[in-house]
Amino acid sequence: MKITMAAVGRLRPGAELDLFSDYQTRFDRTGRALGLGPLELREVEAKKGGMTAEAGLLQKAAGEASVKVALDERGKVMTSPEFAQVLARWRDDGRPSVAFLIGGADGLAPALRRDCDQLLSFGKMVWPHMLVRVMLAEQLYRAASILAGSPYHRV
Repeated sequence: MKITMAAVGRLRPGAELDLFSDYQTRFDRTGRALGLGPLELREVEAKKGGMTAEAGLLQKAAGEASVKVALDERGKVMTSPEFAQVLARWRDDGRPSVAFLIGGADGLAPALRRDCDQLLSFGKMVWPHMLVRVMLAEQLYRAASILAGSPYHRV
């Protein structure tokens, strides 16, 4: 099951990009044997038009994903094992691809949120969109590790 992370803005060289790349590599290695991955980051940037313009670019970046998940503070909060089980269920249901959508500084347009299959939250706090990429990449790796029975995730 291919995973796409469609995100507003561009990661610049530095700590966030290094962490993202590390977890992306870990996920790709661990997930391959589980039928998960690869993880592709598609970055978009709207110079004008705000959330509405960003929504169109994110939709295009998500492509024909069979499941679309918006990262949003109003979304469902899950434990890591629950997230792993959701990914496994989508994979086992034959979903070929999942796109995770990460908005810019103002979040996601309401119409785009409504168009998604699920809203996912990393808690009630608002996180910088550049950090959310790293956090999502880590949780994808953690989910693959849980499904693989790896000791990375400890309860």
